[in-house]
Formats: sequence, C-alpha cells, structure tokens
Amino acid sequence: MFPKFQKASDKLQMLLQNRANFSAFRSQTSMARKSSKVQALYELCQNMFTPSGSPPPSSAAINKLCSVLDTMSPADVGLKEENLDDDRGHGFFGLEQLNRVARWTQPITYLDIYECDSFTMCIFCFPTSSVIPLHDHPGMTVFSKVLYGSLHVRAYDWVEPAQESKGPNYFPVRLAKLAVDKVLTAPCGTSVLYPRNGGNLHYFTAVTPCAVLDILTPPYREDAGRKCTYYRDYPYTAFAL
Repeated sequence: MFPKFQKASDKLQMLLQNRANFSAFRSQTSMARKSSKVQALYELCQNMFTPSGSPPPSSAAINKLCSVLDTMSPADVGLKEENLDDDRGHGFFGLEQLNRVARWTQPITYLDIYECDSFTMCIFCFPTSSVIPLHDHPGMTVFSKVLYGSLHVRAYDWVEPAQESKGPNYFPVRLAKLAVDKVLTAPCGTSVLYPRNGGNLHYFTAVTPCAVLDILTPPYREDAGRKCTYYRDYPYTAFAL
C-alpha cells in the first residue's frame, strides 16, 4: 500500500538495514498492540468504520476517537522519541557533518499496527527534512496525530465543481484551494481530513525527527476507486482555466 516507504511490522516483512533494527521494531510493534490505548483505538475503529465508508461516522464518534488520539504518546505505541536538540534541516556544516548527512539519508519508516477492510492504523517515522509528496485520499477520512517532533503540513481541497484545463505541456490540471499550511509540534491535537474538505490532498515535511500516528478509513483500495495519486502544485497564475 505504501511502496515508497520502508515497512516495519510483526508480519516479518521488513526492509531495515540490520538485524538489530529488525528486532527493535518487531518488539515495538508487539508493545503497541498490547497497549491499552492502542486497544481502545482499535475497538473504537471497529465500531465506527465500515469497508464502504458509508454511513460516515457521526460528529460525536469522531470527537470520541480524537479525544483518545489526543492522549497518545510515543511510549503508548512502543516508540522512543528522537533527539530534537540537534540540527533542524537548515544545513550540515561543522564537526558533525558526516553524522548529520547519514541521519538525513535515512528513509521514512512505515510501521503497520493494524489493517482490515474498514481502516488502516499505522505510524510514519520521519528523519529531519524528509518529505511525503503531495497525494490524495479519495473518499477517505484520515486522522493524524503527531506523537513527537515538528511536522510542516500543507494541504488542499478540490474546488467544486471541478475546473479542469490543460497545462503548457498538455497535461491535465485541476483547481484546488489551500486548506492548511502550518507546523504541527507535539504535543498537539489530532488533525482530521475528510473526503471533500479539511485538506484531502496534503504533503508532509519533517522540521525535526518526528512520528505520526495515522488512521485511514476506509483504507486505500484500488479496485474500490481509492487509489493514491501523487500531484504537483503550481500557482494559479501559471494556468488559464
């Protein structure tokens, strides 16, 4: 589902650099699944969500899930907070240049907690300056909780009705409006995006090492029309619609 990211899970499918990392992440996943808060999230999601996403969860149910997510900490999912006292992606000159370069070249790690036909529960662990490009969540609701660190979020919603045109190289373009442009720093509240509002198209940039707990419902499923598509954003003035 997330082919561009390294994946760590207790399904024994992992692409980490060494066995020490393998053991650490498998242990963390087991701890996460035994966590009482993770169990509470799981039970809420099982009761709230359906494979089709219909009917949508009520406002009261969404608020209840967010209230549980708001209390989550790295320890609740078996993670240890990364050191945030060092650089923040503004350069790597100095005595620790090689160490910093090595840190920045680390991939984003994807930790699978639970997945079924109704929802996906997962964690993304970001090194400093890493990016998840602009992408969408068609027909989906997504809950995101920053567990530690700082993350810049820039998100858009489609302008309805759809206004499409052709770019200078004859590729299709569609008008979207900015919905979110801010840095989220833990501890902070849960962000929610909906199928048609709240920033359904977004991208993330790690200001510091950070981790994000995501719940996606219903999950990506290409045969149901929920395929993840990546985009590039351009200024409105660059095109004549």
